[in-house]
Amino acid sequence: MKNHRIPQEVNAGSMADIAFLLLIFFLVTTSIENDAGLNRIMPPEDNDVIVDIKERNLFEISINDADLIMAEGDVINPKNLKEKVIAFIDNGGLPNQMEGYCDYCKGDGLVDSSDNPDKAIISMKTQRNTSYPVYVAVQNEVIAAYNALRNRESLRLFNTPYETIYSDYYNEEINDDQKGQLKERLEIIRALYPQKILEPETVNN
Repeated sequence: MKNHRIPQEVNAGSMADIAFLLLIFFLVTTSIENDAGLNRIMPPEDNDVIVDIKERNLFEISINDADLIMAEGDVINPKNLKEKVIAFIDNGGLPNQMEGYCDYCKGDGLVDSSDNPDKAIISMKTQRNTSYPVYVAVQNEVIAAYNALRNRESLRLFNTPYETIYSDYYNEEINDDQKGQLKERLEIIRALYPQKILEPETVNN
């Protein structure tokens, strides 16, 4: 009679413990980055609220379903959008004797454009079939316009570009005192050129 080997069972009793320890290890050692997101003004529930915004303080950008970009009713190349947004935000249309006059603006002071940077609002409208790359390209040009103005004022006030102050603020190697000073400078520049981008509800075709 032949001898039959009885297969030995694999002791898997500790596998659950090992898996649990590995799970804890990865949870502890993995760094999860926080998404900063986009700073946007949400569309109001009551559409009548937008009537309070003066027409000259609203710069309208729209992207249709064919990815054509229009700024203030005219078709525009996205490469020229940054310059137009800067001119609008930095216009400084109020006379110098009026409250809200912008003494640091370097625009043309047109009466049919924005009163000051605090009043200037960028409105971006899209349609359902607007492509995402074009939408992002327009977003980038608008943000670049704000950054250009903030860099200019930051250089004037602190002899340092705004983007440098921003990156230094998030540097983990700086101490609390330095971080506090950088935060104060960021708030000063952002108050001079607050980022106000309104995205109304997407338009159907």
